[in-house]
Amino acid sequence: MFFIGKIHRGVLAALFAVAAGFLIWGASHTAAVAVQAQPVKGVDLPIIMYHSILPYNVSKSKYIVSPKTLENDLIYLQKEHFTTVTMQDVIAYVKDGTELPEKPILITFDDGYYNNYVYAYPLFKKYNMKMMLSPIAHFSELFSEKDGGHETYSHATWDQLSEMQQSGVVEIENHTYNLHSQKGRLGAKKLKTENTQEYQVMLRKDLQQAQNLIKEHVGVDMNVFVYPFGAVSPEALPVIRSLGFEATLTCQAKMNVLTRSGNCLIGLGRFLRPPGESSAAYFSRIMK
Repeated sequence: MFFIGKIHRGVLAALFAVAAGFLIWGASHTAAVAVQAQPVKGVDLPIIMYHSILPYNVSKSKYIVSPKTLENDLIYLQKEHFTTVTMQDVIAYVKDGTELPEKPILITFDDGYYNNYVYAYPLFKKYNMKMMLSPIAHFSELFSEKDGGHETYSHATWDQLSEMQQSGVVEIENHTYNLHSQKGRLGAKKLKTENTQEYQVMLRKDLQQAQNLIKEHVGVDMNVFVYPFGAVSPEALPVIRSLGFEATLTCQAKMNVLTRSGNCLIGLGRFLRPPGESSAAYFSRIMK
């Protein structure tokens, strides 16, 4: 009886060991499945929007920032360990899985003013940072022919755009050929008086003209569209996609969250950088 009981106790111990093993495996397997089921956290991408960079702002415009303010912004971002990225970096992250730096930030300049070439471009070279410039192609064409070189109203010429793009510091993207000053139309927005087909024909012609001119003079195949004034019409998206644009930028003040879905590249928001606010105050406010 003692021998048999001893055997029974040995069997029972073995059975308990096996059961414990299964319990441990089951718990670890369940935890692994739970981890895999959790959604991948997106990457926050703040996008900053500048326009004119001038040492004077007699008009008190919210679209004019001084070179000193811009320089302070760049110094602040470096101190806070942000890394400037291009839209090509962003697209590669979303579509190809290429990693981004820990704290990415995109800095954009709308309209392609000559003063961006004079004041902003040298600062980005000085601090080894990157910027995105979206010129209005019609005005670059106009000021390439005559009357260039005025800080307050001229736009960058083809040669200046080409120089900036070839430096590796500046990324050039599409901001329309000439949809900033059409009478009665707000940017690239559809008019109430035109049907969808008329609107899409107009938009395709304008964007393609900008594509062709900048490819010819600057050598860039642009794949990002920046809405003038942030004015968006849903009928524009099929045209934008058909022309090969992979991302669009608006003027909506919001933080962007990048995932591996291409849909997150459509309608990216941007924070306008106004004058009269310190770098620390401005960036602390928009990063909340």
